[in-house]
Amino acid sequence: MTERIENIEAYALKKDPEKHQKSEAINKVGIVGCGNLGQEVARMVSNQGVDVIFLEVNQSKIDDALKGITKDLDKMIERWGMTESDKRAILSRINGTLEYNDLKGCEIVIEAVKSKTREDSVEIRKKIFKEIEKIVDVKTIIATNSTTLVITELSSELNNPERCVSLHFISPAADVPVLEVARSLYTSDEAYKRVCKFARLLGKRIIPVIESPGIISTRLIAPMINEACEILMEGVSEMEDIDATMKIGYGFPYGPFEMADKIGIDVVVRWLDNLYKEFGDIKYKASPMLKKRVRANHLGRETGKGFYDYDADGKKIMRERISPC
Repeated sequence: MTERIENIEAYALKKDPEKHQKSEAINKVGIVGCGNLGQEVARMVSNQGVDVIFLEVNQSKIDDALKGITKDLDKMIERWGMTESDKRAILSRINGTLEYNDLKGCEIVIEAVKSKTREDSVEIRKKIFKEIEKIVDVKTIIATNSTTLVITELSSELNNPERCVSLHFISPAADVPVLEVARSLYTSDEAYKRVCKFARLLGKRIIPVIESPGIISTRLIAPMINEACEILMEGVSEMEDIDATMKIGYGFPYGPFEMADKIGIDVVVRWLDNLYKEFGDIKYKASPMLKKRVRANHLGRETGKGFYDYDADGKKIMRERISPC
């Protein structure tokens, strides 16, 4: 019996462009919006030997993104998870830009912008998709990381909407081994297969989902955070103990209040508002406790204050408590 030997290069994320001019290898990835999630995706993709170009609105945000990525890499070095040479190599493949033209040559462009309302979000993303389409090749995948907005709506005004998908990374993107992938009403089989191949090459287990606001992760997490706020408002238990119950009792890496601070309380409120407008279910009505913090700009780790307080390195500051037991 003859053993079948497959060419190992078929599984490469990046290939020799001279030998594989017609291949579907990923050599360059674009990211529009490089906040916390965008930075995680940029670092993860670059770590696979792929060039990353991210687009931001001004030089200050570009500098902040590069500082954030560098800071995360330094933390990995401290934990012996990376060497200085690894860090330099990763950073050498990541570049920021203010020009859409620099997205030319990308095989996939991921939109990961942050906006305040659903109305703003839809219009901003539609405009971004149109700007991307003007620059990139007709076969370039255009993806969104948004979960509460459907990709069909975002891609509906494009000339080639069949190459658009929803590609949802769950933070921390490099550590969470799953990736939710949703196709629109227009998405072609070819585009979907290419995205799934890209996801597998990043070491992700693909979770195929039917296009729906919130898909799986957001529809489960957002109401849990909301309900935790209700429990706290009722005085059932203290914040730290509610978090401890979910971490120790159910094995969650973060409790609901820690998770809200990590995601960004403003993001959680936007998720809930979008889901409430879509489904009209009271469970998606954002808690006053969440809205109060957003009004005060206490958004979590990003601002140094949310449900908890954080130091300059983003570490939670433990408050003194008197145990009743």
